[in-house]
Amino acid sequence: MTTPRHAACAGRERGPVPIDPREPTARVFRDLRTTAGGLTSREARRRLEVHGPNDLPHHAVREWPVAWLRQLTHPLALLLWIAGVLAWIVGTRELALAIVAVILLNSALAFWQEEQAEQAVEALGDYLPQHSQVRRDGRPTRVLATELVPGDVLLLGEGDRVPADARLLSGALEIDASALTGESSPVERTADLPDTARRPVDSPVLVFSGTVCTGGSAEAVVHATGRHTELGRIAMLSARVRLAESPLERQVRRVAWLIAAVATSVAAAFLPLGVLAGLTWTQAFVFAIGLLVANVPEGLLPTITLSLAGGVRSMARRGALVKRLSAVETLGSTTVICTDKTGTLTRNVMRVLETRDGVGAPASPRPEFALAVARCTTADERTNSGDPMELALLAFSHSTGEGLSSERRDAERARLFRFDPHLKRMTTVDHLASRYVAHVKGAPEEVLPRCTSARGAGGVVRQLTGQERSRLLDVVNEMAGRGLRVIAVARRDFPELPADRERAESDLCLFGLIGLIDPPRAEVAAAVSACHAAGIRVHVVTGDNGRTATAIARQVGIGGDQVVDGSELDAMAETDLDELLMSGQEIVFCRAAPESKLRIADALHHCGQVVAMTGDGVNDAPALRRADLGVAMGASGTDVAREAATVVLTDDNFATIVSGIEEGRRVYDSVRKFVLYIFAHAVPEVLPFLHFALSGGAIPLPLTVLQILAIDLGTETLPALALGRERAEPGLMDRPPRTRSDSVVTRRLLLRAWGIMGVLSGILVLIGFFAVLLAAGWRPGADVSENAVLHHAYLQATTVTFLGIVFCQIGTAFASRTQYVGLRDIGLTSNKLLLAGCAFELLFAAAIVYLPPLRGVFNTAPPPGWTYALMLPFPVLVWGADELYRRLSRARTSRSRRP
Repeated sequence: MTTPRHAACAGRERGPVPIDPREPTARVFRDLRTTAGGLTSREARRRLEVHGPNDLPHHAVREWPVAWLRQLTHPLALLLWIAGVLAWIVGTRELALAIVAVILLNSALAFWQEEQAEQAVEALGDYLPQHSQVRRDGRPTRVLATELVPGDVLLLGEGDRVPADARLLSGALEIDASALTGESSPVERTADLPDTARRPVDSPVLVFSGTVCTGGSAEAVVHATGRHTELGRIAMLSARVRLAESPLERQVRRVAWLIAAVATSVAAAFLPLGVLAGLTWTQAFVFAIGLLVANVPEGLLPTITLSLAGGVRSMARRGALVKRLSAVETLGSTTVICTDKTGTLTRNVMRVLETRDGVGAPASPRPEFALAVARCTTADERTNSGDPMELALLAFSHSTGEGLSSERRDAERARLFRFDPHLKRMTTVDHLASRYVAHVKGAPEEVLPRCTSARGAGGVVRQLTGQERSRLLDVVNEMAGRGLRVIAVARRDFPELPADRERAESDLCLFGLIGLIDPPRAEVAAAVSACHAAGIRVHVVTGDNGRTATAIARQVGIGGDQVVDGSELDAMAETDLDELLMSGQEIVFCRAAPESKLRIADALHHCGQVVAMTGDGVNDAPALRRADLGVAMGASGTDVAREAATVVLTDDNFATIVSGIEEGRRVYDSVRKFVLYIFAHAVPEVLPFLHFALSGGAIPLPLTVLQILAIDLGTETLPALALGRERAEPGLMDRPPRTRSDSVVTRRLLLRAWGIMGVLSGILVLIGFFAVLLAAGWRPGADVSENAVLHHAYLQATTVTFLGIVFCQIGTAFASRTQYVGLRDIGLTSNKLLLAGCAFELLFAAAIVYLPPLRGVFNTAPPPGWTYALMLPFPVLVWGADELYRRLSRARTSRSRRP
């Protein structure tokens, strides 16, 4: 009868039953049904059938036609489809094809961006080596890493990447687990160490898939492969996390439905109005279509896309690579930043900041002290490899003039007791002349109890009393409180080689204390200050020690009002976490596990915050993917983090995030500016149709559908794009962040677009239209059809309506450049692209009016010369009305702020 633990082998569909790899090796062998000699090749093949290949879960392949169809049915795309169909109905096939081309281009771009964002899980596969050394059939052999199975015995050495989760059987390894745990320092893994760790990932007898052996050699038995490894668990987390829709994507969807509602309502209302006014149902339907076209801003979607693309290029120049266009705007709406510490707030380069003698007094290091520091290391300064802290200690030793080459150090070494994460110390025994000298370095709280004497000023050695030990611990706490990593260095002479580690590390003489620091980046403090001015809170989420993280946070201006340990966070209820995050405090989350980071991102999202989360390791991938904006480190980060994120910092610098926030706010303002610009032209395009309908046809149609399309897809586009590159307004980073409920289209924007500039533009263009007709002798109801006497005058009048809208567009463009400040505050000619766009607009309009082939297409005729004198003031009048409104708004705001 099969036991539950072994039921996994009954069939592949059941999957492997988890075992406890932290049990004694005899039990692990029993549960895995293997031996120290490994599996047979036959058994390995059978288990491969049962457990499956040792690779990570992949996203289900999406059917690309379905994914692309989703882009083609975006609300704005649907409006463009309607515009294209209507253009085809009225006979302008060239414009219809151009609209279709715009739809296909935008959908293809959006589809490509979405595909890029789905590569995070696949990138995790890069952390598995292609081949691994195992013992099968009783002898070492090389196999594909994907063919490893539980029960295989791995042979690991320096430089190897661990291919599966395994339990050490013999030997010792130094492991770089930073990609998995967030810890920057290598950790020791030894088969015979007692396992008292709280988390499996901290166990001294376990190694995990995706980590790297930086030193030593060992044998280990595989207990988990593929999706059942720690790395696989993180991959499953990433696969389950859905990408959040960006604020701009939500707003564009709202704007699209608003436009659709307005266009449909106006067109529907026109049908009965037109019939009541005397039109036939056919005439009413044709001109309802014209109203619908007039209300569809065909250039809105490409303008937004190109504006965001410009923001992407601008951010790339600042050191941030953006993988999704909408992420630019998401940065601008960020309300909370959750940042890592090492390499983001700091330079990720450790250095010795201060030294103390054996009694805790500040002192310059004596030669023996500097040599002891150099001897008690395993790093190699020649290749710049090894623990960053040890590299800093070697640089410090050389700076005193008492440096020691790594060749001489290793040649004189008689014994090495590697750093033990439980003992928190490391010891070397060196053969010097006729004696042996033990050099010990480690955490002060572990080294001090083993010291019986201390070397003070002038090299005088004296016995350590209880009072002096207490004072030394106070010194250590004071140094750690300033963000220093404190290391105690001690020594003892032996006439012969000590028998074991316990003897080598007893009755020591304390040489002194060393305080190391990974200094904050110089520019981070100013960046944090800018965040605070912009109303953005900054939390530190790190796998590092809480005291060090808090000290660094305070040095750069992050409040660090409360420190929450990973275990404390795990035990915290959802409501308590929400309350903590919304308390207004800036919090340091230390020893954060992957689930913890993901939980923080979820909680902030639930509380309505727009979250930017930084990260660099494999363990950060789920949180980067869940946050509104995942920001990965490009220089020091892993491929997994870079694939999961939407923004990659090429310089790993927190200040670049703040630059991105400013750029994102500018882009959002620009989106709002060209939405204002586009909306303002709906009124002068709609009013002519209303006059025609309400007069029952007595007033001829002042504007044709083709001329509307020429405005929406021709004269309007380049100035709109130029507004997308408008510089930031003064005080941009002094505004509070937008909330998720803030809309691109606000009442104030509609008032400016429709109530001020739109209505004024509509009145002005109708004045021009009637002026031309009346000057030609027209009266209401007069015949202006193709063979009538007034037909040419009618063509001139509709041309003046068209040109009048173009002239009003210029005034609208300059008015739209600012939301609050006056035009002189940003400079009349500071936007060169807008000047060029206005020039193109005038040339394009002139071509439609004066080139015979285009005149025939758009039914235009050169107007009388005096009409230009009439239209020249239009831009100034439109801009002046809006400028007056903004000035009055600033005055009201100023009065409301007075005490």
